[in-house]
Amino acid sequence: MFSPIKHWGGLEGKKMTFGVVGIGGLGTMGVKIARAAGHDVVAISTSKNKEAVAKEKGATHFVVSTDPESMATMRGKVDVILATISADHDVNHYMTLLAKKGTIVELGLVMKPHTVGPLGLMY
Repeated sequence: MFSPIKHWGGLEGKKMTFGVVGIGGLGTMGVKIARAAGHDVVAISTSKNKEAVAKEKGATHFVVSTDPESMATMRGKVDVILATISADHDVNHYMTLLAKKGTIVELGLVMKPHTVGPLGLMY
């Protein structure tokens, strides 16, 4: 988790907003590291059950990815998303959270490759 945070500018002194998808072992480490580096951190999970642990680890925001209203609260505000999900998922679902020129870093092992759809979006 340290390496992608560093690679995408998280240690250069500029305050950023990092999103972490998947609040398990790897995800909670991402929350801790990004927060320790002085950034706002958006914890993103499929259910509200992980909110308490995410906030305890340092998340400044929490988004339920299965709730459109919750997702809308952070639309266009996240500079870098660290996706730690190891199950098959649609990466496009998180694109709306990205700020202009934002980046998604896939860190979880995904069994099916993402493919490019008719609009040039990956799925």
